[in-house]
Order: sequence, then structure tokens, then C-alpha cells
Amino acid sequence: MKLKPTYTMPFRRRREGKTDYKKRLRLLHSKKPRLVVRRSLKYIRAQVVEFDKTGDRSLVSASSKELKKMGWRFPTDNLPSAYLVGLLIGKKALEKGIKEAVLDSGLYPSTKGSRIYSVVKGAVDAGLDIPVGKEIFPSEERIKGMHIANYLEKLRSIVLMQLIWAIHTRLRIYIIRSLSIVRFQRTSHTVSRRSP
Repeated sequence: MKLKPTYTMPFRRRREGKTDYKKRLRLLHSKKPRLVVRRSLKYIRAQVVEFDKTGDRSLVSASSKELKKMGWRFPTDNLPSAYLVGLLIGKKALEKGIKEAVLDSGLYPSTKGSRIYSVVKGAVDAGLDIPVGKEIFPSEERIKGMHIANYLEKLRSIVLMQLIWAIHTRLRIYIIRSLSIVRFQRTSHTVSRRSP
């Protein structure tokens, strides 16, 4: 009796943890362009990609690096900048005649209110038709960056209180030291007067 191998080697990109082929195949069966959203520690990138037998073709792309060129002076890895990248990719896609797409989030977990869904919300607001439930989008308050502004205000008040406390402590130490110097000068002055 001949033994057969029971283990089949997975594809290289699956072994490296870069591609989920089952998810990719389901997305390709829709025969629609994919809105591919990828994030790094500094930037957020979005592309509308179409399948081709020789390899995927990128039809339009947008990155949060482009926001800096447009005058965005704030960090490029948060929810408001992700929303703006979504608006940008949506406008570019509509200019190229792309009206619908499906979301390809890659290996990122599907988390309600995340930066990935902020990009999708921007693309939907720009006019791109993407089949995603509205309840998974981040709130308007978070898209506008109010949570960041509230945190900065809280941080500013904490820093101000720490600064006042530090100044108070330094001032108290300075007053104590200066009083001891004055006392020392008075005592040394009286001692020098007594001894002729």
C-alpha cells in the first residue's frame, strides 16, 4: 500500500501572513473593483483596484501624504485624516467613472469605528457606492476630531496644573532658602558686631 502525503504546502503569501486567499476569492467573485485600504503607523493609503489575469491593476489611489501637500498640518494617521483620504479616493474614482466598489480590508480585523471604516465613510460621502452597513462607521464627533480636541484640552489643563504646582514648589523652596540666607546674614552681622 502506497502512502500519500497529507500535508499540502500553503501559498507563500499565506505562509507569510500577507494574503487571505479565501477572502480574496470571495471579493473577486463579485466582479467589482475593490477599495483596498491599508494603514501604517504614519500614513493611510487607499486604492481602487481591478483584477487582471496578469496581476491587479490600480485604477486610482490616494494617500494621507497627499493631504500634507494640500495644506493638512495635522497627523496623517488618525480618524479625521482617514476620512479625508476616503473623500479624496471617492472624488478621484468618480472622475475616472468608477461608481461602485467592494471593501478589501486585507488582514485587518473588522472593528466598528476604525480608521478603515472612516476611509469607507469618506468614500461613501464622496458618492462611491460601497455595500457596508451604516452602523459600523465612526460617529460624526470622531470624524470631526472632537475626541482629539477634548483630549488635548484635558491634557492642556493637566499640564497647566502641573506647571503651576512646579512653580509653586520652586517658589516655596526659593522663599525658604532666601529666608534662611537672610537669617544667616543677620546672625553673622550680629556676631561680627559683638566681636571687636
